[in-house]
Amino acid sequence: MTYLAPRQGLFAIILLVSFCLQTLLLVISTDQQLSKSRALKGEQMVAQLIDEARLSLENKDRVSLSVIANRYTSEQDVTRILIKDNNDDILVPVGNAPMQQGDTIRQIATNGDAVIGSVSLTLKDISKGEIIAMQWPFVIGTMLLHLLLWLIYGYLARPTKEQINALSRDVEDLYREQYRQVDQRSDYRENARENARGYADGANDKCSADNENDSTRNSSNKNEGRNLDDNQGAGEASDKNTNTRKIDVHNEVNAYLRAQQNQDATTEDTGLNADNVAEYRTDDQAANATQNDGRSSDNGTHKVNGSASQLSTAKLSATRAVDTVSVQIVFHDEFNMLERLAPSQRLPYLALCTQLLNQAITELLKQPLLMGVSAMNEPRFDESGACAVLKADNSHAKVALAGVMLGKLYLMLNKIIHDKHIELSRFALSAKAGVSDDAQADAMTQLLQSVGKKEQMLILLPNAGLKQISNHVQVHSIMRPTTVYERECAIFDGGNDSMIQRLADVRNAVLMIEETDE
Repeated sequence: MTYLAPRQGLFAIILLVSFCLQTLLLVISTDQQLSKSRALKGEQMVAQLIDEARLSLENKDRVSLSVIANRYTSEQDVTRILIKDNNDDILVPVGNAPMQQGDTIRQIATNGDAVIGSVSLTLKDISKGEIIAMQWPFVIGTMLLHLLLWLIYGYLARPTKEQINALSRDVEDLYREQYRQVDQRSDYRENARENARGYADGANDKCSADNENDSTRNSSNKNEGRNLDDNQGAGEASDKNTNTRKIDVHNEVNAYLRAQQNQDATTEDTGLNADNVAEYRTDDQAANATQNDGRSSDNGTHKVNGSASQLSTAKLSATRAVDTVSVQIVFHDEFNMLERLAPSQRLPYLALCTQLLNQAITELLKQPLLMGVSAMNEPRFDESGACAVLKADNSHAKVALAGVMLGKLYLMLNKIIHDKHIELSRFALSAKAGVSDDAQADAMTQLLQSVGKKEQMLILLPNAGLKQISNHVQVHSIMRPTTVYERECAIFDGGNDSMIQRLADVRNAVLMIEETDE
């Protein structure tokens, strides 16, 4: 068996800390060296630039100064050069990265004793990553050296066979001492018990001898016969007592076993009865459960009947027909801007939204796909939005599909109007839509307030409505629902090409009518 070196993990941590410190010192020293060399180079470049640009700086020739400065910006270390006149006005700002920070070297340009301007040169900072990239051979070599040291330590510091044998002997000696102490304690206890037994036996023998001597001296033949009879009677009494004790012990054991068996049988019977009652209740749906539990109260009966009615109601709600559809349009107004808006601006905006929605309904219901669907109201927008109700005139009308198409159509129109108003610096709000049947309109209102997002359409329809839209649109469920309605609600995810093309044609028709009215 191969043993690891002692504290090899601790030694690896020490080597890792050493490698990190060595790399840090390398980066710091290299940064200092590069900073000094770049500072000297920058001062030389500034002095040379002042000499070349002295004449152009006196004449404030910006073209010549920019040509001269551009030659120096070709250096990778130079990020920006600023040439200013004697009034500290910028004449030429050039550079590869004007917004980058770095060391700035500034010198004043003079012509004799007169100050003619100044030149500022900014050198970019060298990042720590660039330094490590430049010194990658040293970093990799240091890492390999530390890894080699760790492997050498693990090989050389392993315990030898002599050390392992010595350690095993020490462990054996320790166990032997412990077992020896335990054996001594057990021997001492056994000796004490034997001594106690010896004392008890000696006392009994002495008492019996004394009794025999007394009986020999004081008894006669007649008394001897009587004593024999008494001894026989005492022996029989002792035997009877022993037998009685044995019988009592057996009776107690048998009574305990019977009690345990009765308890187990009672538990099994109770579990079987509970299982039977549960199965009976499951099969008969609460009506037969009340018959089995004849001793249950009236309140329990009412609760069972209520749960059964709720199950039947849920089943009916999932399978009911879709005759009317409610399309709710709500503004996405997080900061209540519509309420704070002046009436002179709010009322025209709401009128525009109302006109768009009514024209969208009119143009959409002209589609042959939605034959047999009609509008039950003329919706109007207010601060809480608008609600359009569509109904099916016959059993073949796809009123659910019409509601989904109307909600998507208005979102498309509102998107265009919103972007146009924002471009013209006018007030506009985004919208979100919800499509549901008439029975779940209140639930959809709550869903729009709780989970509805900007430019999103929620769909809450029974199975018949979902079947109508399944061949035309794609939906996905709400992530991590917290209520029953959120679990049943779906989010509009897209439509097929034919539906999108129809909506685009209707949108263009509505916008053409809007432009004609304007």
